[in-house]
Amino acid sequence: MPLAHQGTLIEGIEVRFEAGAVVDARARSGQDVLQRMIATDEGARRLGEVALVPAASPIAQTGLLFLNTLFDENAASHIALGQSYSKCFADGGAAGPEALRARGANSSLIHVDWMIGSPHVDVDGISEDGAAEPLMRAGGWV
Repeated sequence: MPLAHQGTLIEGIEVRFEAGAVVDARARSGQDVLQRMIATDEGARRLGEVALVPAASPIAQTGLLFLNTLFDENAASHIALGQSYSKCFADGGAAGPEALRARGANSSLIHVDWMIGSPHVDVDGISEDGAAEPLMRAGGWV
């Protein structure tokens, strides 16, 4: 889905990650804004959030694109580049920046979400022993 960011509609976003960071980012439109966004700082190229939202969510069922991330992110699974939220870590609110970083939290001046989900998305969790556990199939919870 498109991303409305700083007054620009960014469409057709494609990113490629290596070693946890975006190494290639492209967009059909809004390419220059996307490039400026990921160049903000070192953390802007790393994930700050991954959220799984079923394709059947009430917001998705409206069929509307609100052009406001606070609404649109509830319409589909989404990722965010940039800052991680400390409240998503157990006892994260009491942990300092170094402790959060040691636990995998990302630090950045930005936190920008965009939707990547659809009724065609399958998601598997990988356990410590390497086994795949289905979480979503065809955009819905298993």
